[in-house]
Amino acid sequence: MLNSLKGLLVTLVSTMKGLREPVTRQYPDSGTVFGHEDKPTPVKDRFMGFPALTWDENVNEPFCTSCMVCIRQCPTQCMSSVMKDNPLHAEGKSDRRKIVDTFEINLNRCILCGICVEVCNFDAIVMSHEHEMSAFTRNAVRVDLPELLEIGHKFQRETGWIPPTQRAKAQAAQSAQKGGEAKADTAAAGTEPQ
Repeated sequence: MLNSLKGLLVTLVSTMKGLREPVTRQYPDSGTVFGHEDKPTPVKDRFMGFPALTWDENVNEPFCTSCMVCIRQCPTQCMSSVMKDNPLHAEGKSDRRKIVDTFEINLNRCILCGICVEVCNFDAIVMSHEHEMSAFTRNAVRVDLPELLEIGHKFQRETGWIPPTQRAKAQAAQSAQKGGEAKADTAAAGTEPQ
């Protein structure tokens, strides 16, 4: 009963406001039916914007090896890439034998499904929070390697992104440490876990 009355109140308020001024909110504006806010609508953590490539700060190179798994699995075939031999591997500074030479995504064709992120074995591609990349010409939203890395670096900086494989290793080590502490506590209490 109370929820029905709340719904009716929202409907009445929006109707009265609609008689005085338009209720349609223009894009960057935010707020509710009851009030307008000047700050833009915040992007949620799980928001999936356009894909971007990530940068490995430890080795100072992209995570992408251009293995083309993401390209083969893409339902719209909006990506293309070329690989090259990694010069840092020859110097012994990197474990990656191959590295991306060119990478391009046609964002007009991308459907933001996230399959490329799921199939990547190297944590090289993420769904960034970037969503304002419209243009007036058809080929203006083809983004190449430098721009993809720039978008990815911005995403990493803003979200404190940690590669999922490194996060899983840290969680496993933390749970193993907690398990060791629990065994030590039970041994100190004089009981054996069964």
